[in-house]
Amino acid sequence: MRRSICYTEPGIALAGQTGTWKFHYTTATSLPEGTRVKFDLLSMGRDIDWEIPSVDLSVDANVIYLELEDGEILEFEEVETPEGLVPQYETTLPYSIKVGGIFTIALGIPPDLDGDESEYGTESQLMIQRRRPFNLYIDPKGKGNYEDPQIFTLDVRGNKLDHIRILTPSFVAKNKRFDITVRFEDEYDNLTHLAPEETLIDLSYEHLRENLNWKLFVPETGFVILPNLYFNEAGIYRIQLRNLHTKEHFLSAPIKCFQENDRGLFWGLLHGESERVDSTENIENCLRHFRDEKALNFFATSPFDQDSETTQEVWKSLSHNISEFNEEDRFATFLGSQYVGEPGKEGVRQLLFSKEGKGIVRQKDAKHSCLTKIYKTWMPKDLLSIPTFTMGKGFHFDFKDFNPEFERVVEIYNAWGSSEKSAGDRPLSGPVKPHAEGSLVEALKKNCRFGFVAGGLDDRGIYHDFYDSEQAQYSPGLTGIVSNKYAKESMFEALTNRSCYATTGARIIVGFHVAGHPMGSELSTTSKPGLLVNRHLSGYVAGTDALDRIELIRNGEVLHTIHPEGYHHDFYFDDMDPLEKVTLTPKGSAPFVFYYVRVYQKDGHLAWGSPIWVDVGTTAPQKSKKNG
Repeated sequence: MRRSICYTEPGIALAGQTGTWKFHYTTATSLPEGTRVKFDLLSMGRDIDWEIPSVDLSVDANVIYLELEDGEILEFEEVETPEGLVPQYETTLPYSIKVGGIFTIALGIPPDLDGDESEYGTESQLMIQRRRPFNLYIDPKGKGNYEDPQIFTLDVRGNKLDHIRILTPSFVAKNKRFDITVRFEDEYDNLTHLAPEETLIDLSYEHLRENLNWKLFVPETGFVILPNLYFNEAGIYRIQLRNLHTKEHFLSAPIKCFQENDRGLFWGLLHGESERVDSTENIENCLRHFRDEKALNFFATSPFDQDSETTQEVWKSLSHNISEFNEEDRFATFLGSQYVGEPGKEGVRQLLFSKEGKGIVRQKDAKHSCLTKIYKTWMPKDLLSIPTFTMGKGFHFDFKDFNPEFERVVEIYNAWGSSEKSAGDRPLSGPVKPHAEGSLVEALKKNCRFGFVAGGLDDRGIYHDFYDSEQAQYSPGLTGIVSNKYAKESMFEALTNRSCYATTGARIIVGFHVAGHPMGSELSTTSKPGLLVNRHLSGYVAGTDALDRIELIRNGEVLHTIHPEGYHHDFYFDDMDPLEKVTLTPKGSAPFVFYYVRVYQKDGHLAWGSPIWVDVGTTAPQKSKKNG
């Protein structure tokens, strides 16, 4: 049986390239007069997607039309789709086409315009994609009853080299070897090899060993892995690459080299969506995107639990892919979903499961109709309930029913703003206003004990209308987890122990200690009576940009401010105020004080270290080992 031929010319587009693309269709059957033809760009209408063309051929750029074999031009009509943000394009054949006949759909420069395609054509999408599809539907009867589409494809590849990204571990040990990945990227962060032939890259770092002098070419793959690097002195380092052709310099995120180290600092996303790849229907590509392109160490799914968004089949697919992609020492994946409860009393939650293969927790189910029932059904070792967007009015959480067993960490920040405190940094602003009852500082003052994590961008569920509204949008956040192993189980345990912190998206290294105990710890004057006299605060910060200031926070107020010079700083401070004069004593609680660190970079990025508590006259549980 003969098959129709679908051929795209050219068959390759560069990301962000403006030009004309022609989709040639050779029919395997005769098409009678009145045949209806419909073309679908398969675009979501985002800024990063293929530019939406006009059907008006009188405009001077970016049009779509159909050209018959004899040169006759047919105009399309836009056809709205029920769930689509971008129209499809439909026209009718004025005469029959015999078997083997050809027609062409052109996307780009108008047919009669004698101009430069790079100026008057259509802009391709901004992300690379192999075999990017376009659908052609044909209805020979002309009644609009279209069957399965004919599919055109083309490859979208990276554009010319714009910058170099260097992916490194954040924690290493002296004289212990590690690998780095160098990505050559275009202006849209896609891998590319399109660089002048004379491009040569020089590698260096602080305290460079004399015998390390590497020169790199831009490979066809667009990336290269450099093995067996090491530092022979403890300290803060950044790998530097210099383009000898353009004289440009590129720096990695900071690396902290310890004298001895058995921990890792891992970066990832527990709640968030990809701007490029759908994280439910296209979960496999989403996981590849976060692992390979974003270079995250861990990722969790976070669909809302409604049937309309997350069917049983979708949840099954999510669970399967989370299991398949989880790989020790390469990428940790978690199954999670979002729960929306009564404003104030429950708020919005990211439910994070320690294992996959579990059924989705749906609020409509009787056994999961409220958080109290969920907590009775699950064990803390199997589930973390992470309050998110706690200051979002109408979705807030007042912490009156805070559960310290399941709610071990709280999202202090996501792309829609910070819930740290009223009038804080990167505040919620727009149709959804901040609600003071959801302030994390106020909850901490009431002796709710939790660590800090950060979320990314989310445009699903309760956030669906934010993207196209006046709601303030900031950079997606990142969560840093300090864990003994690069493995899912160890990271889940670290979250349970509050061994984590939040940033606004920059990989800022933060260490914070009270009396030598790290973030998330609970100390007591009973076991450490010296705390009554002095609380020794210490730590380190290494930024991705020059540091503006480091604030040591006590009980929600700035205790001490440090103004470092450069991008990294070790700090020490002794809080010698009489403890009985600074403790908090909310109703039903023994006296305590809490500390955390807040970091500002000069480029506007922030980080929040998880709190440390000092209890007076009680024996507090020791959740983490002492580590100086």
